[in-house]
Amino acid sequence: MSWAEIFIYGLVVSLGASVGSFLNVVIYRLPEGLSLLHPPSRCPKCHTPLKPYDNVPVLGWLWLQGKCRYCKTPIASRYPLVEAATACMFLGIFLLFGYQLQTLGYWLFASVLISLALIDLDVMLLPSPLTRLGVISGVTFQTLVGWHQNGLTGAAQGFTFGALGVIAGIWLIDVIGLLAGLIFRRAAMGGGDSKLMAMIGAWLGWRYMLLTLFLACLVGSVVGIGGRVFGKLGKFQVIPFGPFLVLGALLCMMSGAQIWTGYQQGILWLYRWMGIELG
Repeated sequence: MSWAEIFIYGLVVSLGASVGSFLNVVIYRLPEGLSLLHPPSRCPKCHTPLKPYDNVPVLGWLWLQGKCRYCKTPIASRYPLVEAATACMFLGIFLLFGYQLQTLGYWLFASVLISLALIDLDVMLLPSPLTRLGVISGVTFQTLVGWHQNGLTGAAQGFTFGALGVIAGIWLIDVIGLLAGLIFRRAAMGGGDSKLMAMIGAWLGWRYMLLTLFLACLVGSVVGIGGRVFGKLGKFQVIPFGPFLVLGALLCMMSGAQIWTGYQQGILWLYRWMGIELG
């Protein structure tokens, strides 16, 4: 690895950590209806504005030993973890896609997904401003990628691809929620889940959107069953589904082709094991 590569990777990590720091602001303030810009970062307890050197992503928290410099109130470890996770995600996307338009687009996509997942965990809410941003930017991204690849024809194809993903995402979750409501006689899906699926469809297309839903249901089932077995969840306790959709979307964004190929091979192996011949 050359020094130039180390420098570039360092820039990407620094950018990701800085974006993660802003995401912490979004996650905390957006559900409260507060401005994302004013006032500047401050201690949530004593409201003292943070110094620039205290606000350095990850390192600022370490320098302060996880406490406010002024009132010594503990600062949640989730702040540096979000910054570090975003930095790792940015680096992973850059390593996969390099100097392409996809890198910039997926940085935005991942940032919105991370914000939505943590807000849903905190308050069981998927804010419309974020999902709306995700849908619009996703369709725009597909249009730009199409334009870059095949001019006006490609732009039209990209727009159609993203728009169909949006429609499929909304309808799929709405139908699932309706059927589950009829079966269980209670609400099964939140209204924000369909908007999140529309956003995922815009960015990844209907095929990876379906794969996202499959992965989310798989992981969600394991977590739900495990939580009840170990007494962490009640029988009818509601858990947010958004974080599982976000996890599935991030996996499909990074390794969708490999997961899809593995899924197809698994189905073929199952058919052979059952003695079913495919024509």
